[in-house]
Amino acid sequence: MSERYATLASRIDERFGDQVRQVPSTCGELTYETDKDDLIEVATALRNEADFGFEMLMDVCGVDYLTYGSDEWTTSEATGSGFSRGVEREPVILDEADEFDPRRFAIVYHLLSLQHNFRMRLRVFTGTSNPPIIRSVVDIWNGANWFEREAFDMYGVLFEGHPDLRRILTDYGFIGHPFRKDFPLIGNVEVSYDAEEGRVVYKPVSIEPRTLVPRVIRDDNRYSADLKDSADG
Repeated sequence: MSERYATLASRIDERFGDQVRQVPSTCGELTYETDKDDLIEVATALRNEADFGFEMLMDVCGVDYLTYGSDEWTTSEATGSGFSRGVEREPVILDEADEFDPRRFAIVYHLLSLQHNFRMRLRVFTGTSNPPIIRSVVDIWNGANWFEREAFDMYGVLFEGHPDLRRILTDYGFIGHPFRKDFPLIGNVEVSYDAEEGRVVYKPVSIEPRTLVPRVIRDDNRYSADLKDSADG
């Protein structure tokens, strides 16, 4: 971390104390985590106070930490993640759990201070409530409006106090939230235009689910060291 950002981190730690916790970074970027109950107070101070001046909200995004850090395949000769996350899972249309793991869904705010030329991230977990709920920051940064709608559409996070919280990327009748880790890759329904009925219709998905497996390094004669050395001359 540069000296400038180390100074900023010291100011944040001194100002907010236990309200924020610094997230370790391998690339020197500044990221803090705060509780959902402290979000509005911390965000307002980061925007208004002269030491920080984060007057611009660059982005708001959701994160689903379900199965975070877990390999999908156990293997000693190939990666544990493959080329995609296209493993077989039971389709989930609506999550019927009473509550979520408290650190499953997070909302991340990307902040920019034009006056100080600083950037930082602020991460907030939504807690156990189902559906996940967090306070809207539209009254602090008006640019959060569409970002929060996108996070609601893709992850199903509700933003309390948002002036117009509705889907922004999917159709009005869409079922589920596509960026959740337990959402089926083939979706729940498929949409097409029916010329006879003169309208868009919803039908059961006709695509068969498939499993994408990682590339396996096979131990056979094609990979013999002798053959390789002879080919290289």
